[in-house]
Amino acid sequence: MYETRIAADQLTVVTTSGLAPEIDTLAACNLSGHGFLRRGWYAAGSLAESAATLVLCSPAGTPLAAIPSVPFGPAIAGARKVPGSYWPLRAVLIAPDCSAFELAQALSHPAAARLGPVWRVGPARADDPATLRLIAAAQLAGWTVLHRPAGTSWVIDCGPGQWPRASTAKRIARIERRLATIGTASWRYVRGPDWNDAVLEELGAVEAASWIASATDGSGAKFLTGTQRAAWRTALADPVLADMLCATLLSIDGRTVAFSFDLDDGPVRYGIAGSYVTAFGSHGVGKLANYRAIADAQAAGQTLVDMGCGDSGYKGELGARAGYDFADLLFVKSRTAARLLARMWGAPIPHGKAIAEVARG
Repeated sequence: MYETRIAADQLTVVTTSGLAPEIDTLAACNLSGHGFLRRGWYAAGSLAESAATLVLCSPAGTPLAAIPSVPFGPAIAGARKVPGSYWPLRAVLIAPDCSAFELAQALSHPAAARLGPVWRVGPARADDPATLRLIAAAQLAGWTVLHRPAGTSWVIDCGPGQWPRASTAKRIARIERRLATIGTASWRYVRGPDWNDAVLEELGAVEAASWIASATDGSGAKFLTGTQRAAWRTALADPVLADMLCATLLSIDGRTVAFSFDLDDGPVRYGIAGSYVTAFGSHGVGKLANYRAIADAQAAGQTLVDMGCGDSGYKGELGARAGYDFADLLFVKSRTAARLLARMWGAPIPHGKAIAEVARG
């Protein structure tokens, strides 16, 4: 552990090996309201043994910020990145009362050298207040922040009376009527203590019989391989995350043929993944699983379903609209290196400008 204790009336900046416990403290209360950004979440998307965490604390010892990181790219480059599953978004943890100037002290401190000469945060929500404060702090500390667009998220407003559209409800009703002609359909919901290896293998079996196994290399699957399932076991070992993560499963005559895998964080349900058995694809089982998951979120009082980037066609059919933009950010210490990296990564964000302004040119 690299640690420097400043005078009692000043901030404390510490870099520790591993994922620091301050992460869970800040997950419970942070500027962006992202409760899922816990140690188990970061660990699931990385090799935990290679992780390090830059921690900033107030003079009273209260955590103000935590930036976990793991190696990124060729080892010789020494670059690192903020870990996590690709979706939902990636972000650092900043307390609501941590200013950009305080965070800049951490990023200019010798302990920040553990972040490496280059480190990445992405895909990050472009309008995330924590990301914007991080950019401002990094610039104050002398880092250049490079930016490239990373897509647009599709969201569904599912508050009372807002969803579903009449056309969506009619379309789903027709699919359900047709489904009844091929077998007996049943639904199951998994959350919290219901999670176990058998459920993860069940989800993997659906992916194994889906297009993702037959038409791709399988790297985009979530449960297909033992390694992929092990990552989710890491997250599910945290009971807080186990309660947040949920699955909606559709079975036909006892066989699971489709699922929606989601994460609930306050008023938002993040749609992480979904899949269906190819042989049942023409019966719309994938759409039905998505629809049931949204209906479940609505019944629980959630007001927004965030479906992430891509595949806007089927998301639009479910009632989604374009929500917000993502950015892939690279923080570079050397100005010379920043000029070189900008050619392949993207332009630097000028001081005082928001990501959206840069994206618009």
